[in-house]
Amino acid sequence: MKIFYGVQGTGNGHITRARVMARELNAAGFDVTFQFSGRPADKYFDMEVFNGYQLKDGLTFNTHKGQVSYVKTALQAKPIRFVKDIGSLDLSGYDLIISDFEPVTAWAAKRQRKPVLGIGHQYAFGHDIPRAGGDPIAERVMKYFAPADIGIGLHWHHFGQPILPPIIETPAFPQSVQANKILVYLPFEDIGEVMTLLSPFENYQFHVYAPEPIASPYSHIQCKPLSRQGFQTDLYDSAGIISNAGFELASESLQLGKKILVKPLHAQMEQISNAAALKQLGYGHTMYNLDAAVIDEWLRHPHAVHVTYPNVAKVIVDWLKDGMPAMDADFTERVWEKVDVLQVSY
Repeated sequence: MKIFYGVQGTGNGHITRARVMARELNAAGFDVTFQFSGRPADKYFDMEVFNGYQLKDGLTFNTHKGQVSYVKTALQAKPIRFVKDIGSLDLSGYDLIISDFEPVTAWAAKRQRKPVLGIGHQYAFGHDIPRAGGDPIAERVMKYFAPADIGIGLHWHHFGQPILPPIIETPAFPQSVQANKILVYLPFEDIGEVMTLLSPFENYQFHVYAPEPIASPYSHIQCKPLSRQGFQTDLYDSAGIISNAGFELASESLQLGKKILVKPLHAQMEQISNAAALKQLGYGHTMYNLDAAVIDEWLRHPHAVHVTYPNVAKVIVDWLKDGMPAMDADFTERVWEKVDVLQVSY
């Protein structure tokens, strides 16, 4: 089977999920062409698993100091380029089209009347799951940004809906953790402001990853460039993570039993909803602004949640091999039966 697989490149969560899917698809013998859009070509890193890939401009959201700006997003969009990319993408030679919220692929398939399988967290919003921060614009973006005929939604809990657990790496639980080591990933915030915010907490070691790292004036704060391997190494033995409320990183942190503090992007319904879900499930803490008092309280909190998720990428690949039968309640229930939730302390 030949598969065309489009991946939204804004942020790193979609790409992280695609890496896991790529390994399982390759192991199963599928012939896959990957396409990424949403960031400049020189900003992609650690892409070897995709065995060559193609890029499009696509669409992305403009952010400034932790908030999505729909006005700037519209002004910086390239609609003519977007329409041309859709028109020039030939999908006739492919047996299956998959979109991880990637709009060029989704709309090109729609134009060519080829059904699209959507895989990703955003497709869970087609079901009754925790939602917050919605408005008419956000609702329409979620619905029409990268439409799919069949959507496999992913979330940390099923909420009584036919959705699946996250697609993440499934490493062994860390045998040793540095109780004072905190990983920080707030790429949409001002990095200097973040380090100033963390500077009073001298009993902790902060490893801050940033798209454009700057020199840290503080001995207990390291600022590092984005690197999948370096990031995973620091995440593995840290006690907790401070991040925006993206889905994939929180999923990995739950799998590794890390304390979680999220600061959702303002005016971004998905992230605000993610923060609400983490709070509802008791899986993490939330701050809606960069708040030293909230960080102080969270750092003193010794408890975390360890959620063991199955290899959902393999579940989906096996489902593809079986001819994509209906994902009914019995199917999804069997997957969720393999999820285990434990409390841990540091």
